[in-house]
Amino acid sequence: MSTEDEKLLKEAKKLPWDERLQHKNWKVRNDANIDLAALCDSITDPKDARLREFGPLFKKTVADSNAPVQEKALDALLAFQRAADADASRYAKEVCDAIVAKCLTGRPKTVEKAQAAFLLWVELEAAEVFLESMEKAVKNKVAKAVVPAIDVMFQALSEFGTKVVPPKKILKMLPELFDHPDQNVRASSKGLTLELCRWIGKEPVKSILFEKMRDTMKKELEAELANVSGIAKPTRKIRSEQEKELEEEAVAETTGANTSEEAVADVPVEIDEYDLVDPVDILTPLEKSGFWDGVKATKWSERRDAVAELTKLASAKKVAPGDFHEICRTLKKLITDVNLAVSVEATQAIGNLAKGLRAHFSGNARMLLPVLLEKLKEKKPTMTEALSQTLQAMHKSGCFTLIDVIEDVRVAVKNKVPLVRSLTLTWVAFCIETSNKATVLKLHKEYVPICMECLNDGTPEVRDASFSVLTAIAKMVGMKPLERSLEKLDDVRKKKLSDMIGSASETVLSSGTAPITTSGAATSARGAADSLSMKRSAASMLSGKKPVQAAAATKKSGTSKSTAAKKTDGGSQSKASAAPEIEDVEPTEMSLEEIEERISSVVKAETISQLKSTVWKERLEAIGMLKQEVESLTELDKFAELLIRLLCAVPGWSEKNVQVQQQVIEVITHIASTVNKFPKRCVVLCLLGISERVADIKTRGHAMKCLTAFGEAVGPGFVFDRLYKIMKEHKNPKVLSEGIIWMVSAVEDFGISNLKLKDMIDFCKDIGLQSSAAATRNATIKLIGMLHKFVGPDIKGFLSDVKPALLSALDVEYEKNPFEGAAVAPKRTVRVMDTSSSTSAALSDGLPREDISAKITPTLLKNLGSPDWKIRLESIDAVNKIVEEAHKRIQPTGTVELFTALRGRLYDSNKNLVMATLSTIGGLAYAMGPSVEKSSKGILADVLKCLGDNKKHMRECTLTALDSWVAAAQLEKMVPYIIVTLGDQKTGSEGRKDLFDWLSKHVSKMDDPSEALPLLKPSASSLMDKSSEVRKAAESFMNEILKICGQEVVGRNLKDLPSPTLAIVAERLKLTTVHEGFSESVKMVATSMSLPSKAGLKSSKHGANDRSSNVGKPVSQRGLPARASVTMVSTQDHVQSQALFNIKDSNKEERERRVLVRKFKFEEPRREQIDELKIDLFKHFREDVSLRLWNSDFKRQIDGIELLQKALPSSGKEVIELLDILLRWFVLRFCESNTTCLLKVLDFLPELFDVLKDQSYMLTEAEAAIFLPCLVEKSGHNIEKVREKMGELIKQMVNIYSLPKLLPYTLEGLRSKNNRTRIECVDIIGYFIDHHGTEVGGLMKNLPSVAALTAERDGEIRKAALNTLATAYKNLGDDVWRYVGKLSDAQRSMLDDRFKWKAREMDKRREGRPGDARAALRRSVRENGSDVAEQSGEVVSRSVAGSIISRDNFGYADANMDRHMVPRQMPAATGPADWREALEIVALGLPEQSVEGMKVICHELTQAADPESTVLEDLIKEADRLVSCLAVMVPKTFNFSLSGASSRSCKYVLNTLMQTFQIKRLAHAVKEGTLDNLITELLLWLLDERVPLMDDGSQLLKALNVLMLKILDNAERTSSFAVLINLLSPLDPSRWPSPTPTESLAVKNQKFSDLVVKCLIKLTKVLQSTIYEVDLDRILQSIHIYLQELGMEEIRRRAGADDKPLRMVKTVLHELVKLRGTAIKGHLSMVPIDAEPQPIILAYIDLNLQTLAAARMLTPSGPMGQTHWGDAASNGPNPSTHSADAQLKQELAAVFKKIGDKQTCTIGLYELYRITQLYPKVDIFAQLQNASEAFRTYIRDGLAQVEKNAAAGRTPSSLPLSTPPPIAAIPSPKFAPSPVHTKSIGSKPDSNEDDASAGTLDALRERMKSIQAAAVGHFDGAPARPLASMNGSNMLHGGTRLDGEPQQQSNIPPMDERALSGLQARMERLKSGSMEPL
Repeated sequence: MSTEDEKLLKEAKKLPWDERLQHKNWKVRNDANIDLAALCDSITDPKDARLREFGPLFKKTVADSNAPVQEKALDALLAFQRAADADASRYAKEVCDAIVAKCLTGRPKTVEKAQAAFLLWVELEAAEVFLESMEKAVKNKVAKAVVPAIDVMFQALSEFGTKVVPPKKILKMLPELFDHPDQNVRASSKGLTLELCRWIGKEPVKSILFEKMRDTMKKELEAELANVSGIAKPTRKIRSEQEKELEEEAVAETTGANTSEEAVADVPVEIDEYDLVDPVDILTPLEKSGFWDGVKATKWSERRDAVAELTKLASAKKVAPGDFHEICRTLKKLITDVNLAVSVEATQAIGNLAKGLRAHFSGNARMLLPVLLEKLKEKKPTMTEALSQTLQAMHKSGCFTLIDVIEDVRVAVKNKVPLVRSLTLTWVAFCIETSNKATVLKLHKEYVPICMECLNDGTPEVRDASFSVLTAIAKMVGMKPLERSLEKLDDVRKKKLSDMIGSASETVLSSGTAPITTSGAATSARGAADSLSMKRSAASMLSGKKPVQAAAATKKSGTSKSTAAKKTDGGSQSKASAAPEIEDVEPTEMSLEEIEERISSVVKAETISQLKSTVWKERLEAIGMLKQEVESLTELDKFAELLIRLLCAVPGWSEKNVQVQQQVIEVITHIASTVNKFPKRCVVLCLLGISERVADIKTRGHAMKCLTAFGEAVGPGFVFDRLYKIMKEHKNPKVLSEGIIWMVSAVEDFGISNLKLKDMIDFCKDIGLQSSAAATRNATIKLIGMLHKFVGPDIKGFLSDVKPALLSALDVEYEKNPFEGAAVAPKRTVRVMDTSSSTSAALSDGLPREDISAKITPTLLKNLGSPDWKIRLESIDAVNKIVEEAHKRIQPTGTVELFTALRGRLYDSNKNLVMATLSTIGGLAYAMGPSVEKSSKGILADVLKCLGDNKKHMRECTLTALDSWVAAAQLEKMVPYIIVTLGDQKTGSEGRKDLFDWLSKHVSKMDDPSEALPLLKPSASSLMDKSSEVRKAAESFMNEILKICGQEVVGRNLKDLPSPTLAIVAERLKLTTVHEGFSESVKMVATSMSLPSKAGLKSSKHGANDRSSNVGKPVSQRGLPARASVTMVSTQDHVQSQALFNIKDSNKEERERRVLVRKFKFEEPRREQIDELKIDLFKHFREDVSLRLWNSDFKRQIDGIELLQKALPSSGKEVIELLDILLRWFVLRFCESNTTCLLKVLDFLPELFDVLKDQSYMLTEAEAAIFLPCLVEKSGHNIEKVREKMGELIKQMVNIYSLPKLLPYTLEGLRSKNNRTRIECVDIIGYFIDHHGTEVGGLMKNLPSVAALTAERDGEIRKAALNTLATAYKNLGDDVWRYVGKLSDAQRSMLDDRFKWKAREMDKRREGRPGDARAALRRSVRENGSDVAEQSGEVVSRSVAGSIISRDNFGYADANMDRHMVPRQMPAATGPADWREALEIVALGLPEQSVEGMKVICHELTQAADPESTVLEDLIKEADRLVSCLAVMVPKTFNFSLSGASSRSCKYVLNTLMQTFQIKRLAHAVKEGTLDNLITELLLWLLDERVPLMDDGSQLLKALNVLMLKILDNAERTSSFAVLINLLSPLDPSRWPSPTPTESLAVKNQKFSDLVVKCLIKLTKVLQSTIYEVDLDRILQSIHIYLQELGMEEIRRRAGADDKPLRMVKTVLHELVKLRGTAIKGHLSMVPIDAEPQPIILAYIDLNLQTLAAARMLTPSGPMGQTHWGDAASNGPNPSTHSADAQLKQELAAVFKKIGDKQTCTIGLYELYRITQLYPKVDIFAQLQNASEAFRTYIRDGLAQVEKNAAAGRTPSSLPLSTPPPIAAIPSPKFAPSPVHTKSIGSKPDSNEDDASAGTLDALRERMKSIQAAAVGHFDGAPARPLASMNGSNMLHGGTRLDGEPQQQSNIPPMDERALSGLQARMERLKSGSMEPL
């Protein structure tokens, strides 16, 4: 550049921007645009004022006549758009118009940048402006300018979606573009149309555009639309959304929360076609058509034609609103026209108007509806159809809702014509089905009664329609709205309705699930495709376009510096880089010049120029030279792609000379076979040309070699996939036939491991075999024959639908290529294996498997369980058909549910169906292959059970199914199931014999015969079977294993068999190796048992006799062989000396978790449960006991029970530990039929329960679930003696299991199928009511179930139920009717009679009237107050106290302890009105009378615990009074019980307190004084030595324990801390309940303090998570009072004596300081920190801060805004070095720093004002010498404002935030180095501030040193943990305070504001010269 130009540019830089950009010199303009772009890039704030200055400049710069300058101007525009925000869109219109006019016909780069600018305008929310400019652009006469405009609309739509880019305007532009003369424009418009289809659906686009298209265009688009699938999602967001997303990400990072917005964003936006079309005015043309004259004509045809014209006009998709009232009035008359045709036409016209006008037709629709409903009486089908369509259209179009027309519907359903009623209801059902849930929720209350009334209609159609409406409502909103109404229905109608609802829900499921998966897959696929390319042209959407063009667009957009790509795709690019790299197979466009330039270093320029020559000899010579150069090239990999591209370009595939063609192919073959990694792009570039060369006989050989080389380089699978499409679409038939011939050779060379066989078979069927050319068909037959060689006859299943002639030709070819399978080794291998080929290779046998999950519909599964056997059979046949259609090769997907359904059919009552099911299961197994093992979910066990059938045909079917199964899955996988079957006695001798025969046949075919060894033991057991055939078959099978595995292996596996069994095995199999290791005794037994006795051969049920030597170890096999009883006592003498129970390794909790039983409902013990019980029994019981208990001989079992009975009294703890095992064993005995053993068990159990009661043991939930269901179910035994014992046992259960928990088991017994069981359970409930009262444990819950039994046919059940209800009547009186539920009149009559009889009986016995006793007791309590009421004598169940397990360590709160507490009471007869009355009873009455009041209170508390209850708010007001009364009752009840009375009242008062404190809001409402009284009482009674001696004393202690823990958990924590710290002081002696002479008061106080300390430890442990729930000021005040009361001398003395209370207080203080750091000093507002001498707590806080700072657990300097007390030293490292002056300076520095921060400037100014008030002599501006004048002025003005506010009484928290200080106003550097705390000087106003400060500071330092010296060895803080300190600067309060009031929102951070409030309080006290009393 010349100096003149440089000078010109330099001068121009001084000019304003507009002059520079419009300068006459282009270089100046160019330079200005570059500078402007750089400046815009540097702007970070979108609100920068400079951007507004630049905005108007671009409309001229982008229209620059100089092309390079114009390009730079676009760069500047892009930079501007990136920097700006949505405000910049005001300039969009002018700039877009300029770009459209000047940039779209420029250079490619210019066009690209113009497109990027358009997209950024869309991003800046100027989409409307963008589309307006596009409307102008597409009208450009130059086609070159139209294509980029369409492309940019395409990109905007695909990136932003229809939510940002409205499709309506695009749809208007498209019709003109379809008829454009330029084909590129037409192609692009097609692509844009396809993109629209992705966004708004195919149908709306078709209906709007197709009518405006030519037929040819329609056909082309129809073909393209077939390829469009899925729903599009936007990939780019507008600027405001991007910023919002960034903010949310920042918030998510700081809070660690996961946002769920992604899921929301994925939901596609549904676009209504109605919104896309323009409204059509029909009123004007209607007037012109003579409509009004026509409708008045006398001829019906004229009337019809007039209305038909209206119908035609109204059929427009959107009708313009207008005045249609007169038209509708006319139509209303015409509906009732005498001529049916006119009436139908009028009805259709109304429907069309409703569709076109929608909401605008609302009023008219309401007017017409009654007439239309009335017209439903017409029976003609045409009329009925027109009416139903119109009515449906009116509702779907939103003309009205069902709520609007309820009155019309009511009238219609009462119409005298049944057809009107039924069709109206049918229409209502349709409307409900098409409404949303919210609408149906509003209307169901109105419509359900209408339907219920119609259910009684005399016409079946009306009733059915009514049912359908109810079904529709239930389907939308569930059954809840129908519940009340359904109660009125009879059983038949109920069943019909439930069936209809069930089938409807299934239909919804089956129709609704499949499409979701498809669309999801398509969407994800589309998303993956979109992510690969940043930009695409509209034409790239067309399938006919070559991929190269699309790739070229990608290349261009990828290399361009598109700002949009930078802005939006950065994240996706970084993610892509992290993922594994996927090879891009689509080649990009590269010009010949670029290829020549890049390859110039390898290929000479003259060679390339010769290749371009028109003389063929020169080209031949050049290609020869190129071949030599390529062969000599060492770095061929580097240039392989460039060389291929060069050859494709010159001489190219259009070369006519054969020799040149051959040479070109040879060069390509050489490159493909030589390079290490041949790119797939190169294959794609060459494949079309090579396939055409294959068709030419002259080049065929070379071309086929080349294709083979490609196969070796990239895998034949890729080559095949690409060839399919080429051969399919190519016009030359030779390309297809010769290509297939190459495929034959390729399959032979490479095998099938790299091929997708499904695609190949489909290609052969659809293309090859369908070809009209014989050569192609023959080649295809050869290819299929070659496949047969590899995959075998299974391929025939895929070709079953081929023509017979072709099938015979294929059979001939199969014979030529017989199946060789795995024996065929591939001749060639692929050099580089890719993931796609490896996945196809993963197929075990090559042939594809079909996914049948879509065909396994819920209806099919339901029909498999249908009650009709024909439907079940049809469903099984349907499954067979599905497998056949899938060519007997299926995937496991979705078959789990199918196998579950088929499992049920294996137990079908129809044996033919069972056999059909077995056949189907076999077919499924064969079709699925190895995966059947996982999918079948153990169905094989059920198949094997069918061998137990006595019909031979059934067993043969089972064995056939097993044959199919073993062919699919190996025998090894079947072994565990076979072991179980062999051990199951139900299998039967014939079944076991058949199974052994089948095993003998298949065991030799196993891959690993050793897998069959586990079958040896069950086989050995079968050698002692009573059936000779089984013994023979078992022996034959064992001999087979012996042949395969050898004697040594078999002998080793049989060594641990029981001696008798082993002896027989050794003899039968002639095992010599087994005898060598045996002892003499075993040999003797073996000899003696050569002829087995009958007893020895007996096999007990479930193999229960066996005990292997390793019972303690996990047993792998399920079936365990039986053991002869001969050897059982051989070792008894040896073990007699051992302990009976072994609890050393017992883990009861683990066992309970392992034994899964169904709660409440009894189920027979499963086989695996029995096996586990056996292992546990032998592990934990002495050998002789376990041998007896686990014996088939009941006498031996009785002996075992007697041994247990003897040991029971002395082994209580061991029995409790092993109780679950014993209970499981008792359940087994209950399930057996031996009465003698059962009676012995029933004699033993009461003794066991007595021992448990003495041990105060309560059954766990797991133990109860093991034993109680069986006990209840078997209580209806057919022997009366057994029944009686079981009934007594259940009654005794309440001593060891709480009654409320026992009742659900009894309730389940009422549902038993055994009538005797139900009778027993009813009697037991009566017993409980009689002995435990009606209000204990929820007995009232059972009364409806009992009352329901009065309708039973069995007279005994009715009698028992009536007796029980009479007992309830005796207790409750007439209130019993409230609890019996809904009864029929007959039942009520029966009950009434029984109740009258009961009343007479009570009168005879002088027992009073029913319910009188309870009422009299309550009345006496209310009237007499404290007088002694008569004892009720009611026996309170032990369950009232609940089951409580004590813990040794009181301080340890176990979560399980809640379950041991007193259960909530069930509702009593009294209502909520008795609440206050009950409270008065508790307050006034004596302990025994207060129980009645507490029952009512418990009932209310139970209701309050319900989340939906409204009682809680009333209770909260009374909570403090309630707890206060109960706290008074605690000593009363305990003293009353100690006097010899029952502990019933103690339990009730503790239960009531427990329920109160379980509700957190009630607990929080208790005041501190009440809490103090309660905690003191509870702790005192916990320590009282007399409590354990009381009735149920141990339980009371545990209840006190648990209640105390619950109080600590839920009471207000601040109050708890204050109360407990206060209780650390010695207790007043008068508070102790009559101290015993054994202990002094000091010892008692010591124990009491220890308990308090434990409570404080519990509270302190969770302080870290509850720090913001407590009032720190209040806690610190309590600590201060405690320390001050002790005094320094006492503290020193106690510290030396290691005093626990003092240590605890110091621990609490240490924890608070550690958690709050220096911010703790802001919480001393309730501590007189300015008193003399200063409070002790201050020194401890400083000491803690120093200790923690030294341990690096907090930083010495606290956050800004925190305060010291009066003269406390700074927390700096050297506090002693600072004088008072220095501290004041530091304080001022901190204040100035606050003022300099706009967040804290208000606080800073306020503090500075306070300092000026305290130190009027201090010149604060002297400290600001180095600060700017602006900052000093700001402070001066701010202080004046603060002074004015202070005079007005306003505090900083109520003030608006001051104007922030100037940015440059930084305080003096000398104040800046270290932030320190601000402080207020605590001296009197009339003294010298400096002197006072210095004196006080020195005094405090001296005190701190002395305290530190005394306490350094005794300071007992919490153990140091590496925990980051949490202080006010980084840990703020949450949103809501404990008292429920929202926190005040201010600009002051909450912790700083709190600290400031403390500072203010102290300053006010100092100023007034006095200290307020604490």
